[in-house]
Amino acid sequence: MKQEMMRIVSQRQLAPRIFELTLTGELVKEMVTAGQFIHIRVPRADLLLRRPISINQINSEKKTCTIIYRVEGDGTKEFSLCQPGDLLDVLGPLGNGFDISELKAGETAFIVGGGIGIPPLYELSKQLKQKGVTPIHFLGFASKEVMYYTKEFEALSETRFATDDGSFAQKGHVGHLLKEAVQTITPDAVFACGANGLLKAVEAQFEEHPNVQLSLESRMACGIGACYACVCHVKGDETGNKSRKVCDEGPIFKAGEVII
Repeated sequence: MKQEMMRIVSQRQLAPRIFELTLTGELVKEMVTAGQFIHIRVPRADLLLRRPISINQINSEKKTCTIIYRVEGDGTKEFSLCQPGDLLDVLGPLGNGFDISELKAGETAFIVGGGIGIPPLYELSKQLKQKGVTPIHFLGFASKEVMYYTKEFEALSETRFATDDGSFAQKGHVGHLLKEAVQTITPDAVFACGANGLLKAVEAQFEEHPNVQLSLESRMACGIGACYACVCHVKGDETGNKSRKVCDEGPIFKAGEVII
């Protein structure tokens, strides 16, 4: 983990309230594992807490990293106003990321994402492809209007879509796509990122699978495990006292490890 004033290379709007921002700096050398996040200071004096945003892409050669975020409040609104050339105070990379070490060339991985949980799955899919693993994407959005990065995922590998309102592809949540897929395909690994409902659906669908990894979303304060603001409880702990911190012990957990 390091801290750096990273320079903005570019920023563009992908969909309503959804922005893609690319940064450059020496910190990119530390970014290796898909699924990690960076903690960014808001360039406004009255907003003290950093904002955790997952890493969407890593380009070691160009020394750039890309994030995709949704404008939710004052902090992310400030990010959306930033211009190329501006500097942002960045801490990272943080978290444990996805573990793809056991996967081998020729194997298949299901990559499941919903809404603003989709961005880190793009770098994951790229790294799987580099290993010779075939990713199959299952992406869910609220509606056609808020969809983004569809062509980018399709360019990597097979991609199946669902929308809550049925305005594009299959109507309903992404769990319906998974139920259809498992009739003909048995994945060697399953990776998921999104809202708790999506993660619960994946966990239930692949309850007996040995390699299911879930990326949890959580509000954070320090981002480095010191403040215990982002804890989740350990599954099977009758005392209710055991917990895991999403920021440094996560955000990736094996299915069944924690209570979602």
